[in-house]
Amino acid sequence: MVHLRGVGVQYSPSRFALRDVSFDLGRGEFAYITGANGAGKTTLLKILFAMERPSEGNIYVNNREVSTLPKNQIYQYRREVGFVFQDFKLLPDLTIYDNVALPLEIRKMTPGEVDHRVRGVLSLVGLGDRAHDYPQMLSGGEQQRVSIARSIIGRPSLLLADEPTGNLDSNTARDIMSLFLEINDMGTTVLIATHDEGLMTEFPARTIRLQGGRLVTERGRA
Repeated sequence: MVHLRGVGVQYSPSRFALRDVSFDLGRGEFAYITGANGAGKTTLLKILFAMERPSEGNIYVNNREVSTLPKNQIYQYRREVGFVFQDFKLLPDLTIYDNVALPLEIRKMTPGEVDHRVRGVLSLVGLGDRAHDYPQMLSGGEQQRVSIARSIIGRPSLLLADEPTGNLDSNTARDIMSLFLEINDMGTTVLIATHDEGLMTEFPARTIRLQGGRLVTERGRA
């Protein structure tokens, strides 16, 4: 489903974010990208989401070459991919319901279909009774659940998450990881960037380790 071949990202002659990264991620797989700060984890997710372009190499997602995707096709591509940010990126002036509904409203779905999907994903993430609250009324863990709900509202085949537990306490982080596994069990491919060794030990999965922008080790291939 996801194929990277010799991917590199170079910001200047002496500054590389990624160097010659190659790996495959199968449909329905759950995997981690790990490494120290500055290892290239976030950059890797950004190029998979078409937020950045690689300087070299090729990226394929669902048989589509993302590395050379024309700008007018990026929006359509992102309908197939969800992205969960560490800092939630919720709109404070919108209710939880409206934050989650926004991607579907942009697609001009019917109000009935929007309502059906929003209530379904809010129930899935355990926030069915908070639909009309605002983000600032929620805890950090609850806000991350809203972010996850928004990222899967379009039923993506691939879900990317950038340090999704980085700002959460350990118990809440476990709950969020359990939610990602539940989403994965529904058939969504999940790739999580994290440096939390404890969580990766508690929730073992294939782990791709970056160091200085290079893939240095890989274990637990599904």
